[in-house]
Amino acid sequence: MGSGSSAYPKYYRLMEHIRAGIAQGVWKPGDTIPSERELSERFGISRMTVRQAIHRLVQEGLLRREHGRGTFVATPKLRQHLTRLTGFTEDMRQRGLRSRSQVLRLEMVEPSPDAATALRLRPWQSVLLLERLRLAEEEPIALETCYLHFPGNTGLLTRDFTASSLYHTLVEEFEVIPSRAEQQVEAVLATARERKLLHLPPNSPVLRNRRVTYDQHDRPFEYTESAYRGDRYVFYVELTTR
Repeated sequence: MGSGSSAYPKYYRLMEHIRAGIAQGVWKPGDTIPSERELSERFGISRMTVRQAIHRLVQEGLLRREHGRGTFVATPKLRQHLTRLTGFTEDMRQRGLRSRSQVLRLEMVEPSPDAATALRLRPWQSVLLLERLRLAEEEPIALETCYLHFPGNTGLLTRDFTASSLYHTLVEEFEVIPSRAEQQVEAVLATARERKLLHLPPNSPVLRNRRVTYDQHDRPFEYTESAYRGDRYVFYVELTTR
């Protein structure tokens, strides 16, 4: 850490050093960074200062800690652009990642109150429920609960959604074309079931995503509630003045 950065706190200068090492490939995702003792001795700072720098980098998602093993460079988060309407399968394919799903439920059910409102359903109307655990490179990324209502939706009961895209199936076989969606995202604590399926430790955050998707006739046909791992996923949007 050079003298040119002496105006900044010591923990911040150490953070910048670690960031630079990761950016330059000195440490790659999965690599262990030097221990607190090593960093303390190398840079002549207290272990408390080292701990503060590492804690902040863990909060940023750049590092991750494993109790009893050390501190590792985290795998970069997956980013999803909020202005493009894509499904998980297509999203992962565009990143060059292998994706698949574990189908947890595929059946006709009574809709939840939120789903009934979003899909403009009568009390007696049923919907197709498709619940999937979404994986990228065999790592669980999201738990997705999807309610579908359109003419012929029961035809989806015979489909295999472990590897195929729902949106591709809808367009090619049912002539249902996703055209726009309304979506909201909030950060919440994962439920016990979400922690188990997504392999998360206690008190882990997830990004709760609720989306209503409309077809080419501007009719709502899909209501989806998803829980994305907060340590592996980030939603972003580009803002302009015009």
